[in-house]
Order: sequence, then structure tokens, then C-alpha cells
Amino acid sequence: MMRFITEEYLRDLFRKEPFDTYKLQQGQRLTPGAAQYLSDKRIKLSDHAPKASKNVSKNEQVETKEVMVNSNSNLNKKLCLKLKSMEAVFLVTSSEILKEDIILAQNIINLGRKISNIRNVVDGKGTLEPIYCKECTGMNSSNFTTELDDCFEITEFHMQLAKSNAILKMNTLRCALRELQFEIIDTYKNDDDGLKDRIIGNVNSIINSLSQLICSAVGGKECQRKN
Repeated sequence: MMRFITEEYLRDLFRKEPFDTYKLQQGQRLTPGAAQYLSDKRIKLSDHAPKASKNVSKNEQVETKEVMVNSNSNLNKKLCLKLKSMEAVFLVTSSEILKEDIILAQNIINLGRKISNIRNVVDGKGTLEPIYCKECTGMNSSNFTTELDDCFEITEFHMQLAKSNAILKMNTLRCALRELQFEIIDTYKNDDDGLKDRIIGNVNSIINSLSQLICSAVGGKECQRKN
């Protein structure tokens, strides 16, 4: 069974006893936030992956390099397609909410444009745009780009609210974005310039923006986050 190691777990572990290497056990996988935490702390990740032999011929080295290039190209293309699909879902969601709440629909459209920007960056056709934080009780500029838990769990109770349709659809977008983060990590496994962390930071910002919109739809102007 796969066990996910979270950022919160690593923070607690580091608080009890600081470490500079974390050994990932068989059957374990890091969440995007956990991977970013290790990167920020410059903690090395050790796993069970077999080490390559030093006695490799030049031809084998060339073939291996070609396979890696093709693999990276395919991963980039796959991520671009995933992001394009996500853009489409954002557009459909905003269209379905438009009749209920024009301002909310416009906010979702704006977040969808941030997904488009990320796709252009992955495709090598643009630079990453900042996503500005609208501070509330539970979110500020220092944690807006990090992996935060949901302000509250969305349950069948929320089906009874006036804006239930918008709440459920925005929660679906939020869940899909969290899954997307694993695609980003897989695509940028060998990232050396920090692009992966910046992209994940933007995705976290979009997720947290959705959380704020959900809070607004549930409780008006009052922040619903439980600290």
C-alpha cells in the first residue's frame, strides 16, 4: 500500500531532530508540499532506486541520454495536455456558475488564465506570472504558495446551501489541481533551476485562492478557515 509523506509530517520530524538527508522507504511517496519542503531546506532525498554502474560504454551512455531526452519530452507534452484539460474544466465551471454569480465566475476565469500561463511556461513559451494573495485570517503572503489543508471539509451538508453548485464545482477543481501536482513533480524530477518549485508554488496559490472563494460562497465575507 502506498503511504504519502506530507509536509506537516516532515516539519514535525525536523522539529524533533533536524536532519540533512531523508530516506524514503519502499512504498512511500512524497506529497508536492513535502517535496518542496525538502527542497527549501536543502535536505537530500535518499530512496531505494538502484545506482547505475560506472562501467558503461559510450554507446550505452548516448542511448541512455537519448531515452532520457525523449522521456522528458513526452512528460512535458503529457503535462501540457493535462494543463489544457484543466483550463477547459475551469472554463466550463465558470460558464455553469455565471448565471448564479457573475463575480465568482469571473474570479474562476482569472484563475483559469493562471493555468494557461503555467502551460505556456511548461511549453517554453512564456514566463511564470505571480499570483497575488488576498490576505484573510488563515492565509497571507508567507504561506500562500505553500500546501495548506482545506479550510474545512466539503460534505453532503454543503449540498443544502444556496450556492451549493458553485461550492461543489470549485472543490472538484481544487481536488484535480492537487492530483496535477504529482504530474509536475514527475515532469521536473531532474530540475536544477527551481522551476518545479515555482510552478508548484503557483499551483498552491491557485488552490488556496479556490479555498478562499469556497469560504466566500459558504459564509459570505467571514473567513471560515479553522486555525
